[in-house]
Amino acid sequence: MEHGDPRINLVEQVFTVAEPNLLWVGDITYISTKQGWLYPATVMDTYSRKVVGWFRSRNMRENLVIDALEQAFGRESPKPGLIFHDDQGAQSTSKAFQRTLGKHGIIQSVSRPGNPYDNAVAESFFKTLKRELKKGAIFEDHDQARQAILKSIELY
Repeated sequence: MEHGDPRINLVEQVFTVAEPNLLWVGDITYISTKQGWLYPATVMDTYSRKVVGWFRSRNMRENLVIDALEQAFGRESPKPGLIFHDDQGAQSTSKAFQRTLGKHGIIQSVSRPGNPYDNAVAESFFKTLKRELKKGAIFEDHDQARQAILKSIELY
């Protein structure tokens, strides 16, 4: 199989790299608001554990992860060969997402089905984020949640 195959785990739970922009991880979570769910997607550099790109949406369409990845790419300008690791969500296995990876020379790696340890860095970040966000309280609206997420990401 080729590296671009969306079913290969190239990371094998080894998230330590020698320099920035060699390995990014991504994931999506959900935040409850009185207006309904808000879905933030993040892209994190495993070298620094810094969120290098993120986007949020009221739905979980493929553009959610594409926009987060494009933001990360625009901020960091990584060299071709960067590995992007995430779970096997429909958004990240979509043709549009695959084209975005290919356009930037990014190699995809995915978690094995049902194994959260395969994407532990992203899962850990979201656990911390949710703990910090109003300690489980429900936000009044999407904008209030977006502002709180932005503040948490900038401070993380």
